[in-house]
Amino acid sequence: MKTNLMARLFFILAFISGIFGVQPAQAARSGGAHLIVQRAANFGAEVVVHLAIDGRDVANIARAHRYEGYVSGGRHTLTVNPLPNPQLVPATSTRVTLRSGRTNIYIAAWGSKQLVLRPTKDNIPATPAPPIR
Repeated sequence: MKTNLMARLFFILAFISGIFGVQPAQAARSGGAHLIVQRAANFGAEVVVHLAIDGRDVANIARAHRYEGYVSGGRHTLTVNPLPNPQLVPATSTRVTLRSGRTNIYIAAWGSKQLVLRPTKDNIPATPAPPIR
């Protein structure tokens, strides 16, 4: 009985680590770029940053959170927009070249009534935002 329970527990832990741990490590080994997108402090408490990479929705970044993941190295389009968006602020898209094997950090902030995304070297500790499924 204990052996069966231990085997099940091992299988569950292996499955969970496969979902959450193997993909980033594989991306890093295969030339992936580590991408972090953070929210600026001036963003607003009730507003989230919606992030899409190459047109694919990846995260809604709430206060005290950030997006952190791995993508292939090379050119990508990062698109951010605020949610909710009652003033109908248009989404901001930025073409970036992400370097494989490096950590690429960007920050989303307000700039003259629009959302801007700019590179930064400041790595603000925050909780990773849950991915959009």
